[in-house]
Amino acid sequence: MSTEAIAVEKPKRNYNVLFGLTLLALLVLLWIVLSVATPSFASGNNIANLLRQGSMIAIMAVGQTFVIITGGIDLSVGAVVGFATVVVAMMINAGFPIWLAILVTLLVGVAIGMFHGFGIVKMGLPPFIITLATLTSLRGIGLLMTNGNSININSDTFTAFSRNSFIGIPNLFWMVILVGIPAYIFLHHSRWGRYLFSVGSNAEASRLSGVNVQRTIYMAYTLSGLCAAFVGVLLAARIGIGNPTQAEGWELQAIASSVIGGTSLFGAVGSVHGPLLGAFILATINNGANLLNVNSFWQRIITGALIIIIVYFDGLRRRGK
Repeated sequence: MSTEAIAVEKPKRNYNVLFGLTLLALLVLLWIVLSVATPSFASGNNIANLLRQGSMIAIMAVGQTFVIITGGIDLSVGAVVGFATVVVAMMINAGFPIWLAILVTLLVGVAIGMFHGFGIVKMGLPPFIITLATLTSLRGIGLLMTNGNSININSDTFTAFSRNSFIGIPNLFWMVILVGIPAYIFLHHSRWGRYLFSVGSNAEASRLSGVNVQRTIYMAYTLSGLCAAFVGVLLAARIGIGNPTQAEGWELQAIASSVIGGTSLFGAVGSVHGPLLGAFILATINNGANLLNVNSFWQRIITGALIIIIVYFDGLRRRGK
């Protein structure tokens, strides 16, 4: 690697670390303020519930981040989550082993992600259009499969996992760690991760440099689909039902978590720890607002304001380069 490349990489890493510490400080400050404002916030049950709420959005945000770094967007992840709850519920109720039902559901997510890659790479469709089409289609397919009804999962073994804890920490939060560590290694310490940033920065220059741009786009959307399907499995286990209308609007929460976590909607800027912190910041705001009886409409306004502020400063940072 050239001296110039090292010089560029170092400021980028320093920026990611500084921004991550800022987000962590904001999250800690929110917890302190809410603990003072309402004693019930710091209770064990509420903290466990907050971690469960934030965990699933956090995992979706990681998958969404891979896509946004390439300069794309995936609007289908909420629908993929709902569809995945139906697939895993139907398979478990049909008598398939739990491990096989989970595996098939994850493969469905992979297939959906690959379909998105095909639509973008081979058909020339904008990411916004192909993923929006999948969002609406999957909801309809799921409703046809279930005749518009919910499917009650008849396996206590499957549903118990999401409601239990290990050493006092909810199992769902352990799933964030399970996803976050390999995602961090992949994005920040592998050549495939560097390819994502390269494509998001300049796809044509990346192609001329020998990067397989098409394969990289396939990979980003496949990982996003996989993460969404995994969240669908976790959601089905938590609520004990399969319903294609579940997770409606979660795609916006995943995008918001990623953006609040420092991922640039212009591409080529992002991390794994940022979206994870962003997801738990949003979960904390929503949880605290509910405990303080703040109108739910204000929660949406606060989230929107955060996105506008962060995107604005991201634009300033880009213009200042």
